[in-house]
Amino acid sequence: MVKINIYAVSDSLGETAEQVAKAVIRQFDLADFDIKKVSYINDKESIDNLIQKASKENAFIVFTLVVEELRDYMIEKASEHKIDAIDIMTPILVPLVKQLGLAPKNEPGLLRQLDEKYFKRVESVEFAVKYDDGKDTRGILLADVVLIGVSRTSKTPLSMYLAHKNLKVANIPLVPEVSLPEELKLISPKKIIGLTLNVENLNKIRKERLKAMGLRDTANYANMERIFEELEYSEKVMKNLKCKIIDTTNKAVEETASIILDYIAENEIKK
Repeated sequence: MVKINIYAVSDSLGETAEQVAKAVIRQFDLADFDIKKVSYINDKESIDNLIQKASKENAFIVFTLVVEELRDYMIEKASEHKIDAIDIMTPILVPLVKQLGLAPKNEPGLLRQLDEKYFKRVESVEFAVKYDDGKDTRGILLADVVLIGVSRTSKTPLSMYLAHKNLKVANIPLVPEVSLPEELKLISPKKIIGLTLNVENLNKIRKERLKAMGLRDTANYANMERIFEELEYSEKVMKNLKCKIIDTTNKAVEETASIILDYIAENEIKK
């Protein structure tokens, strides 16, 4: 079987063209193929050079060029050299222009522009990492939301998921032998979300966690009496704080996060 050569071409990074090419290639059992990403093609000379290379390698081209003049030139030159060139964007642009009655901006790299939301998301993720698992209780006073609960109630994955929704989240483990951070008493109860889980599920999850760590699942961490003790303690703490309590049993992270986001919206507790 002949080697398949593909050029993924763009006036920006070229990630979209590359991913489309990879997705198509996966539909075949091909062992010998090469996808070359070509970024920042923004003039006719660059297209001429690309066409020459593609012609020598018997390659075809997958491209995303938003400037109409360059798109047309690519198609024209590819046709002259009998090279297959697939325009990914135009089939989607044309019906949108028709329905919206608007002309596209035709500006390369808009997908990659770093806007305010992007920077806030990065900041929120960094916050979640810094104030994960009670590392620094000062984060409680700075957070939009504080998650509390015993070990393995999905505090960390929820913190990261909510961070990608631009929320600053701190999470605090509840352990009977460890004093509750004073900062929890200084913020609005509406900013605190208590997470719980039924005994059987928590026991199962903790046993799996111990096995993953190479430890025996008979450790106190997964002991039923210990789990009862921790859950009773956490329930008492949550009731004293008068915070919202969510039972995460059989709930995906996305489902629990949706409940939290709805609660936030209802109570307007986000800064």
